[in-house]
Amino acid sequence: MEVLLTSTAVVALAEIGDKTQLLAILLATRFRRPTPIILGILVATLANHALAALLGAQAAAFFDSPIFRYAIGASFVAMAAWTLIPDNLDEEEAPAPRFGAFLTTLVAFFLVEMGDKTQVATIALGARFHDVIAVTAGTTLGMMIANVPAIFLGHELLKRVDLAKVRLVAAALFLAIGLWVLAQTAGWFG
Repeated sequence: MEVLLTSTAVVALAEIGDKTQLLAILLATRFRRPTPIILGILVATLANHALAALLGAQAAAFFDSPIFRYAIGASFVAMAAWTLIPDNLDEEEAPAPRFGAFLTTLVAFFLVEMGDKTQVATIALGARFHDVIAVTAGTTLGMMIANVPAIFLGHELLKRVDLAKVRLVAAALFLAIGLWVLAQTAGWFG
């Protein structure tokens, strides 16, 4: 349960104001059909985050050493800093609606999520917890928690939510996990 809840919280907070959330809002305003957009996000996130969690878990199993665990801890600390940098998505970067709402969302989300902070966080969570299914379920749930309201509320949500404060909370969570992994690796606690 810890893996699922941690993965959900980390990604839900990191996703707020992220370029994929901005993409969800943009797609919602272009297509005005929430169900295929939500399903496209779900399928794309499941595929992307399953691969990321598997990569993290496999890398951790292969490189199971204190040096690798320090690298994982440091990656969470780096994610804390990265989270403080706001994302933006220009209208020109948005995909043209050529293939319908579902397919456009599926492809766009899968591609935009490549190398995104939530994907990197999923790799780190997979490496930390060695549980591909729980990490994938948690990070996917976190993406849906952040993006489904954005689809329905869109620009109104962004006007009312203080993204700077959300980024601070998300950065603090990444920092806490990173410091915990570093302290645990150093043997400061079990």
